[in-house]
Amino acid sequence: MAEILDAASSDKLKARATYVGAGVNVFQTLIKIGFGILGQSAALIADGIHSLSDLLSDLLVIIAVKMGSREADYEHPYGHRRFETIATVLLGTGLIAVSGAIVWHVLERMSTPEKLLIPDVNTLAIAALSILVNEWLYHYTKRIAKETRSKLLLANAWHQRSDAISSVVVLFGIGAVLLGYPFADAIAALVVALMVAKIGLNLVFDSIKELVDTSLPPELVAEIREAIHQIDGVEGIHLLRTRQMGEDAYIDAHIVVDPRITVSEGHSIGDAVRDDLIRRFDDVMDVLVHVDPEDDQALDDHARPLMRHDVQRLLEYYLADIKRSIEDFRIHYLDGQVEVEVILPFSLSAQAQQLEHIKKQCALMSAEVSKINKVFVFFKT
Repeated sequence: MAEILDAASSDKLKARATYVGAGVNVFQTLIKIGFGILGQSAALIADGIHSLSDLLSDLLVIIAVKMGSREADYEHPYGHRRFETIATVLLGTGLIAVSGAIVWHVLERMSTPEKLLIPDVNTLAIAALSILVNEWLYHYTKRIAKETRSKLLLANAWHQRSDAISSVVVLFGIGAVLLGYPFADAIAALVVALMVAKIGLNLVFDSIKELVDTSLPPELVAEIREAIHQIDGVEGIHLLRTRQMGEDAYIDAHIVVDPRITVSEGHSIGDAVRDDLIRRFDDVMDVLVHVDPEDDQALDDHARPLMRHDVQRLLEYYLADIKRSIEDFRIHYLDGQVEVEVILPFSLSAQAQQLEHIKKQCALMSAEVSKINKVFVFFKT
């Protein structure tokens, strides 16, 4: 299991990575658009706009990290992590809009070939420099994204990698124009725009899936299910539900335990499940465990069950002669019916006639009350 950073350290790392990325993207935006205009390269200008979108994404990350790092409160008991998810949707939407504008502008120029820009040889050096800078920035941001388990920061890292790839396209486009292919620069600009649009669509769709509480990946859910089965005292599991909130995962699980153990023992097993999942899986922030005495997922009986006061009245009726001697009773709800355990003083077990009467009345109660399956009698020493 990877080392888990505390929230304050994690937020500081994310902020530092984002500020570094923002500084680099300010520099890239200025030189790409500036040299793109001076050097007559539509592809380099498009790449500069791509870098500008990186800068805007950095600003969104900074805002989202600050908002998402706030502690849970009364109105947001699960915290504010989904501000990062919303920011990712906005980032993706912005990228799609930027790519659409680039495509429209380039197609307009391609429709009139005399308007096509002929890039200067110096623009090649700017594209090559951009490739090196963005590749370094990608690896730097990705490393911190993994340390902090930030999906938003990881998305930003891939956005920076896409900038490096788009610069490769620009490099080939400019080179092709210089070799005598006038449409190459415009085509390179279109390729960059489509790459930006694809990244934007992926960010939007992935974030929307998170906002509608899409389950964790099936292979991870299978690992979680197997981990629960391995915990001592767990006899089964059903209704396993998972969801994502920012970089955190939340789990709801119904576990089956021995139906005759005490409530406190069942609670202890549930705590063991929660603690083990949080320890074994870095992304798991909290686990809600429901303890069941049986797998009731398939049961379709919504009729009102016999409650404790109902059973008490029945015992007082059928065992009226000894109702003052009843020390305690326990109820087990199994297979849609009730099993009752009656606790009586040990002295009654020596009275044969009284014992036979108790046995007869308990059998009569289980026969006449449809919801009661069995009645057991225990004598306490």
